[in-house]
Amino acid sequence: MDRQISSSPSREACGCAKRRGKQTAYIALGSNVGDRVAMIEQACKEMDARDIKVKRTSSLWETEPMYVLDQDRFVNGACEVETDLEPLPLLDQLQDIEKSMGRRKLIDKGPRNIDLDILLYENEKVDHERLKIPHIGIPEREFVLRPLAELIPQKSIDPSKPWKFIQDYLNELPETPEPLSTLTPICASVEPLNALKATRKTQVMAILNITPDSFSDGGIHTPDSLRDTIMAYVRGGATIFDIGGQSTAPGTLEVSAQEEMDRVLPVIELIRSLPETRDVAISIDTYRASVAEAAVKAGADIVNDVSAGLMDADMLLTMARLGKTVCLMHMRGNPSTMSKLNEYPEGLIPTIARELLERVAAAEAAGIRRWRIILDPGLGFAKVGEQNLQLLRHFDELRNWPGLEGLPWLVGSSRKSFIGKVTGVPKPMDRVFGTAATVAAAVQGGADIVRVHDVVEMGQVVKMADAVWRY
Repeated sequence: MDRQISSSPSREACGCAKRRGKQTAYIALGSNVGDRVAMIEQACKEMDARDIKVKRTSSLWETEPMYVLDQDRFVNGACEVETDLEPLPLLDQLQDIEKSMGRRKLIDKGPRNIDLDILLYENEKVDHERLKIPHIGIPEREFVLRPLAELIPQKSIDPSKPWKFIQDYLNELPETPEPLSTLTPICASVEPLNALKATRKTQVMAILNITPDSFSDGGIHTPDSLRDTIMAYVRGGATIFDIGGQSTAPGTLEVSAQEEMDRVLPVIELIRSLPETRDVAISIDTYRASVAEAAVKAGADIVNDVSAGLMDADMLLTMARLGKTVCLMHMRGNPSTMSKLNEYPEGLIPTIARELLERVAAAEAAGIRRWRIILDPGLGFAKVGEQNLQLLRHFDELRNWPGLEGLPWLVGSSRKSFIGKVTGVPKPMDRVFGTAATVAAAVQGGADIVRVHDVVEMGQVVKMADAVWRY
C-alpha cells in the first residue's frame, strides 16, 4: 500500500525521521546558466558526498525554457539515487547543495545555475507545504518525462491509475515543432553531440596511430612529419584527433603500458602546444586504465576503449573518476581472438545491441554518467566480411534499439578489410573510394562521428553526406 505523508506537524508524518535501510528516489537535474553540464555533474558529486548515492543517470536533454521564456536554453536530466533520508531531509540536503553551488532564486522558474527537485520517492505520496511527491509537473513536462522514461519507463506515478506508466504520459504529449535531443559534451571548444537532432553535423575524427604495426598506417607518423600531418588534418575539417599507441590489428604484439604512454603523450602535448589546434578535441585510443589516466592529465578529452572496459578491470572505474566522455565499442575477446568470435546465432543486430546494453549498464554501475557515453558498433571487431555490410545496412535499427536510443555513435570503417574484399583493393591505403561509400552510409544511418585515416577526402564526403541527409 502506498504511504502518504501529510502536512501534519508530527516528526514521522512530515518525513523528518531517518528510516532504516536505503530508499530509492528520482531527482530532476537542470541548469541554464554558465557551464550547464559541469553544474549538473558537480551537483551529482555533491549528492554522492552526502551519501545520496547516484546509482544511474538519464541522458541530458537540451530544452527550450517554459513559463519564463526570456532566458537561455536548459539542460535537463534525472538521476536515480539511493538514500536513507526521509523525503523532507532529502529536500533539505538538495536545497543546501543548490545554495552551496551559488543558486540565487530571483524569479520563480527563472534562470538558475542548478535546479534539483525530488520527482519520486519509492511508491510514496507526499503532501506537504514544502514538498509534493510525485512532483506535480511530471505529466505535463517533456523535459522531465523523457529522462524518467529512460530510467523507469514502466513506473506508475499515480496510485489511482497503476496501469498508466511514465512512458504512457510521454506518448500522450503533443508533438513539438522540433523534437528534443540528447546532449553529449566533448570539450569546451567542440560542439556537443546532439544525437537526435536531424540537422546535426557529423564530426570527423582523425586517426593518429603512433605505432609501427597498425594495419594501414603503421610507422608513417614520425616526429618529423607529425606536425604537418596534424595541420593537414585540421585544414581537412577534423574536430577530434584519436591518438593510439597500441595496435589492435589481429596478430600484433602487445607493448607495455609505459611504451604506449611514451608513444602517445608527446603527441598530445604537441597538439596542445599548437595555436592552430587549440579548438580540437583529443581522444586517447587505449584499453588500459593507466594510459587513459596519463593521457587525460596530458590534455585528452575522450577515452576511446575498443574493449568497453573488458580488457582492464580498472578501466570503467578510472573513466568514472576522470569524468570525461568515453566511447564504448562492441568487441569480443581481444585483438588476437576476436576474428574467431564472430558467431551470432540470435541475429547480428540483436546480439550487438544486447552486449552493448550490458557494457552501458557496467559503465553506469561504475559511476559513468549516461550523458558521457558514446557507442561504437565495432566494424571489423568480431565481425567479418558480410557481417560488416549487414551492420551498416541496419545501423539505424541498432541506434534505435530499446535502451540505446538517444546515445551518440562513432563509426570506424576506414580502410578495413571488408572494404578490400568488396572492392578488390588489397592495400589498405588505396581503399579511399570504398571507405568513402561506407562513411556516407554511416552518415545516412545516423553516425555522429566518423573515424577516418584520409581526413581531407572524408571531410569532403561528410560535408556532402550532411548536405543530403542532415537538413
